[in-house]
Amino acid sequence: MHHFLIAQEFCSEGSILDVKEFGNGNINDTYLATTDSTREQHFILQCINTHVFKQPQLIMQNMRIFTEHMRKRARDEGLPWEMPRVLRAHDGQDFYIDTNGDFWRAISYVKDAQSFDTIKDPAHAREVGYALGTFHYLINDLSVEQLADTLEGFHITPRYLAQFDHTFSQNGFKKSMEVKYCINFIEQRREFAHTLERAREAGKLQVRVMHGDPKVNNVLFEETNGHAISLVDLDTVKPGLVHYDIGDCLRSGCNPLGEDADDWEAVHFDPEIGSAILEGYLTQARAFLTATDYEYLFDSVRLLTFELGIRFFTDYLAGDVYFKVKYPEHNLQRALVQFKLTESIEAHEAGIRNIISKMVEKV
Repeated sequence: MHHFLIAQEFCSEGSILDVKEFGNGNINDTYLATTDSTREQHFILQCINTHVFKQPQLIMQNMRIFTEHMRKRARDEGLPWEMPRVLRAHDGQDFYIDTNGDFWRAISYVKDAQSFDTIKDPAHAREVGYALGTFHYLINDLSVEQLADTLEGFHITPRYLAQFDHTFSQNGFKKSMEVKYCINFIEQRREFAHTLERAREAGKLQVRVMHGDPKVNNVLFEETNGHAISLVDLDTVKPGLVHYDIGDCLRSGCNPLGEDADDWEAVHFDPEIGSAILEGYLTQARAFLTATDYEYLFDSVRLLTFELGIRFFTDYLAGDVYFKVKYPEHNLQRALVQFKLTESIEAHEAGIRNIISKMVEKV
């Protein structure tokens, strides 16, 4: 009943017919609300995890600014692209705080669209890359000064490394073979963790607006023709490096067994899918990428995969305080998957760099 009452706060006309759990995000609780209104038959209702997103009002302010900017730009350029709209509550605010102090928001539902948890084939992969490229292209002329940094330190690998060191020093635990493997894995790549941040500090890479979570299942495809039409889950849109997005997209898209693979030792990077994602991405991104941006593409794929492994492993050592888990060793298993994927990316380095340089020649 509680969800019905909250959903009604965002229902501008008619009544709420149904509210059910929706999607499988790791952070926020998400629901799909159905109404008897002809104008907004469905909308997404979310309870924001304020332990992760400390300033949810700023997230909503950001979302309003960039969704309006991107919707206008897509219209001006004639690009078939859908941006979800922020729905206002009855009091005119773009959020609602319930009696428990929980922070709720509603956003429009993109109709006749579907998402997938894994990439099916290279054609699908190209569309995923195209979606991220289109997102970056449409937001590229929005000044980073207009957006608040709602997740300070997000994707800054040296910070995650420091958190790991702190957690490791604070927590006694049994040293299983898997735990030892993770500790050694991190130690061997300690210096590499600084690669993107040093490039940014040296002015080689510039801060732009990034999506922050361009996983495969955040890309929406038109049901009729299979083309990508939107990139959703917009809480993490903020100033940063587009390399974080490119690395994260390839990390999630090129692991055919997925983040929760049962057999972590079988996890591998699929270079054919990686090549297709990059190809799709560059159709749009070549309009704004610089020569130096291309130089760091491989490093970004390797680094973002390694970084997520550190984050999962640190959370495991800390007692699972950040990511939702389904069983006690879940975060350890997730860390092993990412580290195995990092190893596979490293093994494919020559091939991936070759794909990138061939695409750069075409630009």
